[in-house]
Amino acid sequence: MKHGIPALISALLMSSSVMAAEVEVQSPYARATAPGQMNSAAFMQLNNTGEPLKLVAASSPAAEVVELHTHTQDQGVMRMRRIDAIELPAGGTTELAPGGLHIMLIGLPKPLKEGSMIDLELTFDDGDSLEVEVPVKQVMPAGMQMKQGHGHVHGQKINQ
Repeated sequence: MKHGIPALISALLMSSSVMAAEVEVQSPYARATAPGQMNSAAFMQLNNTGEPLKLVAASSPAAEVVELHTHTQDQGVMRMRRIDAIELPAGGTTELAPGGLHIMLIGLPKPLKEGSMIDLELTFDDGDSLEVEVPVKQVMPAGMQMKQGHGHVHGQKINQ
């Protein structure tokens, strides 16, 4: 039993999910940027095992400003807009993904390089917050899928 406990602790620490009181963060990542690119975004799944909750803010030392955003259809054009909160329904999963809900990282003092990590703090409407270590990955920007030769974009499910 002594030998199994360190292995279990190590496996838990290496897991790609983080949990606060009632919210579990799974598969977080931030989009890598090119030199001179001042903005990026963070994505993840938020699993709420408790009562209905709202993500009301986020912050990171990796950006001057961090905002909650969504994409909306406006006269046939997808537009990104800032929102005050992201609903986390009781017992549900809310997807933050390219082309949908996301956390915008604005005013990056330096590029986000693939393989690095950034710290992100999530704040909920019940006053709790959650610190998440987010890996930076090379991700194709939303809408670029059409340039890959198959001529259509796969939709993203957005829970609100």
